[in-house]
Amino acid sequence: MGEHHEDIMNVDSDPHHATSSLIPDSQLPSELTNHAPPKAASPVPRASSEPLRPSDATIGLVYDTKMTLHCSMSPDGHPEAPERIVRIWKALVAKHYTAKAKIIPTRQVLKQEALLVHSEDLWDKVEAIQHMTQQEFVDSERYYEQLSLYISQATTLSARLSWGELKKTFAVVRPPGHHAEPEEHMGFCFFNNVAVAARVVQQLTPIKKILILDWDVHHGNGTQRAFNDDSSVLYISLHRYERGEFYPCGPFGGLQSCGEGAGLGYSVNIPWPEKGMGDADYIHAFQKIVMPIAMEFAPELVIISAGFDAAEGDDLGECLVTPAGYSHMTYMLGGLAGGRLVVALEGGYNLDSITKSALAVTEIILGEAPPEMRPMVASEAAAETVWLVAREQSKYWKSVSPKACEPQEETSFTFSVPEILKLHRQYYLYSKHDMMQVPLVGAELEHRFSAQVMCTPDIFQKDTLVFMIHEFGNLRAELAFSANCDVQLERSYLIDFSKELVNWVKAEGYSLLDVNLFPKPSDQPFPRPKSITELRKDMVTYLWDNYVQLCNATNIILVGHGPGCQYLMDLVDLRSTSVMKCVKAIVQVVGPWPLRPPKNALDLRDWYKTVSFVALPANHPLVGPDAKSRDLKRHGTVQKVDEEQSVKLIIKALPAVKGFVKDKLTGVGSAQTAMSNMHFT
Repeated sequence: MGEHHEDIMNVDSDPHHATSSLIPDSQLPSELTNHAPPKAASPVPRASSEPLRPSDATIGLVYDTKMTLHCSMSPDGHPEAPERIVRIWKALVAKHYTAKAKIIPTRQVLKQEALLVHSEDLWDKVEAIQHMTQQEFVDSERYYEQLSLYISQATTLSARLSWGELKKTFAVVRPPGHHAEPEEHMGFCFFNNVAVAARVVQQLTPIKKILILDWDVHHGNGTQRAFNDDSSVLYISLHRYERGEFYPCGPFGGLQSCGEGAGLGYSVNIPWPEKGMGDADYIHAFQKIVMPIAMEFAPELVIISAGFDAAEGDDLGECLVTPAGYSHMTYMLGGLAGGRLVVALEGGYNLDSITKSALAVTEIILGEAPPEMRPMVASEAAAETVWLVAREQSKYWKSVSPKACEPQEETSFTFSVPEILKLHRQYYLYSKHDMMQVPLVGAELEHRFSAQVMCTPDIFQKDTLVFMIHEFGNLRAELAFSANCDVQLERSYLIDFSKELVNWVKAEGYSLLDVNLFPKPSDQPFPRPKSITELRKDMVTYLWDNYVQLCNATNIILVGHGPGCQYLMDLVDLRSTSVMKCVKAIVQVVGPWPLRPPKNALDLRDWYKTVSFVALPANHPLVGPDAKSRDLKRHGTVQKVDEEQSVKLIIKALPAVKGFVKDKLTGVGSAQTAMSNMHFT
């Protein structure tokens, strides 16, 4: 990792917002002038060194061209080359990501800061490099090669450049730093920037509990060494180990290396026994070891030592992690510590894979959702390793269950975050409300939507049926206009709404048919595969024909949410005659997506206006300053809600939805009363 950017983070009265600053030596607190372990210090609020851009930015990016001055003088070059960060930065600029964040200025690390982790002897050795003669560079080449280092006249400057932090930050820095130990520089690393940053944060801010997650393909021996006897910093590393024969070699990165003294149990090593580890293996380890321990530790800040040498295509790491894999790991970690996250570049030596991986991580930092991933099978080697780690770590962490990690004859499936969210909601509906799974006909529907259609047990007995069509779990939909990346909050929102929905249905004596149209990922071939759009239409019409039309309900309430509204309207078009006979209300909580009326005859459109209720976010084009009143009139009752995120919008709109449905079923003016009593904020 780039050890040249030891960061000072200052926390103001809002603990969720930190800013960077440049601090002269004379103004440093006395805590930074000695090498003692960190002790409680009052926060030192300071203004940001540069105005935010845009004005509400909470994301920071760190880069400095001076970091490219450190380069090998060998005619054959070196894998730790300046092009590593140049390519990443050019890609960020090309994607316009740099316009969405604050560019944090760099400065050189101060001696007092570096000495919080490193010895004065190491500081003096690095400082001396800038004064060496050309002959001294030649004479010392063999010495530095033994430490897996190279030096140049710019090495000292590059090794001392530093970075700052906002709520989330990506530091595109070099040379890396996680191998730099307190007494020695090694492994392409001079100063351990992550370790120094953690210490400075503890000294100058109220933040004391820090998680450092190191997914570089090599064990971060320097980082673990810095905190090996300290319970305030939890260090977790996933790395190639191979019985201690893979760099940096030795037993320190083994699964039984768990810290010492007060830090016993606060070092967690997940040592892969072989090359070729991929997404399924890493996510399996995250779900069984990393996230349970991290949530039990409850950090106030998360720092990722983000080496991308485990990425697919990196010849030094020889592993198979994809950009999507890095996205999911970043997303899970982003849900900790109130979203306070620093990502700092470590290794990664294939220019294409390091660039693609860094872009994927940046997208998560900027608020995008991780891409969908098909269910994966962790390898036998990974399953065995995770089980052994669980046995060791269960001595220190209550949240780790070795029994749950025992390798099975069929190695466990590992699911992506969206699939976990869907399964969590489905299990909640089943376990708390006795809702049943609806069987599907057809191999393709079953493969893509199995267990995603649920109904209350009284579906064939009630006079009124609510038919709910949605895509819950589609994080790209939920986060379309949100910078929130907290999977725990997403899960809470889904459960909160589901509880309100089912309680309403039960209290009113209705039945519920709930369909999730967000398909499972698939690589299974079909003879004549249909598009996802066709499959969704088939699903909705199948449920209408075989359940809704065959039940005893004479009053049908159609409810669409988010992208599901499109398929609700397809149903209205495709089954217009039967829909007009029994549907008493059509509710659409749209979110940011387009809204359309029925496509068919005029009588259908006129009928639709009388039964339609639409909830829109306040920034939707249909209710914005350029909206045309005739477009709104096509949709009957339209309610504007001051909320952008889709699942939160339906929670806020639910009181008005209940009133509208009551009005349509009874003829009483309850909908208008409910809407007049609502306070959308």
